[in-house]
Amino acid sequence: MGLVQPFRALRYDQEVAGPLDRLIAPPWDVISKEDGDMLAAASPYNVIRLIRPREAAEAGRRLTEWAAAGVLRREALPAIWQLEEEFVGPDGVSRTRAGLVARVRLEPYEAGVVLPHERIFPAQSERRLELLRATRTKLSPVLALHDGPPPPPPVGRPDLEADLGGSTARLWRVDDPGRIAGAVATVRAPLVIADGHHRYDAALRFHREEGSAETSHVLAVLVSAQDEGLTIFPTHRLVEGEPPLLNGDLRLTSVLGGTREGLARLDALGRDHPAFVVVSASGVVLAEAPAAGDPVERLDVAAVDRLALERVAFTPFLADAEAAVASGRAGAALLVRAPTVADVQEIARSGRTMPQKSTYFYPKLASGLLFSPFDE
Repeated sequence: MGLVQPFRALRYDQEVAGPLDRLIAPPWDVISKEDGDMLAAASPYNVIRLIRPREAAEAGRRLTEWAAAGVLRREALPAIWQLEEEFVGPDGVSRTRAGLVARVRLEPYEAGVVLPHERIFPAQSERRLELLRATRTKLSPVLALHDGPPPPPPVGRPDLEADLGGSTARLWRVDDPGRIAGAVATVRAPLVIADGHHRYDAALRFHREEGSAETSHVLAVLVSAQDEGLTIFPTHRLVEGEPPLLNGDLRLTSVLGGTREGLARLDALGRDHPAFVVVSASGVVLAEAPAAGDPVERLDVAAVDRLALERVAFTPFLADAEAAVASGRAGAALLVRAPTVADVQEIARSGRTMPQKSTYFYPKLASGLLFSPFDE
């Protein structure tokens, strides 16, 4: 079988379950306690009850009950789905990201067909594995980049549409075999996982356990690396207290003009060496590390992580980082530049990985639009 395949989607019947806006959720790992409570209150069928259950077996029972009650229904024909996500990024710019939703054959990383770009947290992968065992369903897609062209603009009204956190997702079903073949042919390997490393790792482990054709695929949204809406935002670090800037080989420059001037000076620096801006009650400092030839060591986050910080929080939003310092919730914010798409591809293809939380692909893919059971 080919690398990319259509699938018979399991999805919400909105006549039974209610509006799709109330049923979808962000990926499980970016949902705060407050957001989780709001999502659960939006509908008794919100997908958070599947992707963030108290225990995995509970999600399995719910999935079976919802299918029996008609809350979820299965598509009759295998299809791929054309996805458009219209959003305003953390930088205030409006964009549209386009991709294809399909099953992708699981490949071990050493085969060079599917590549990671970030390291994972093993405990998070284990939780996703437990969920796969209990539900036998791919509940959330992986975001993967490919080298082919973006899909052509879709025609007609979308089959599905939903809003989540300021992002609008629209989906068009493609079930004609000829059109499926044409769309699949545009996807060129190697694929680089942009978001969903834990989901992919868990799916690989589950397939090793089962070893069947049914478990040999993962649900993915495939986005061209050439897509104009594909954007990586930085993942800033928030820490308690003042970071140990004097313990390394950093060149420190006080910035009297505040955060905006610090970021302007950071953006003006060459990418041959990592740097970052520190914002704290003591002021704003531009920290520069020595030049590095290694593509991983050139990343700003690599220089930050060498500080061996403890109890770190993350945000892609500059306003959140500044507010955390101003309110005292954080002792300091370490502001970084985002890696480029070319950085991600170069590092992945070299067999290397970036530190955790190096990239923030925005928007996060919504969970609950389409599910893919392990029975094909």
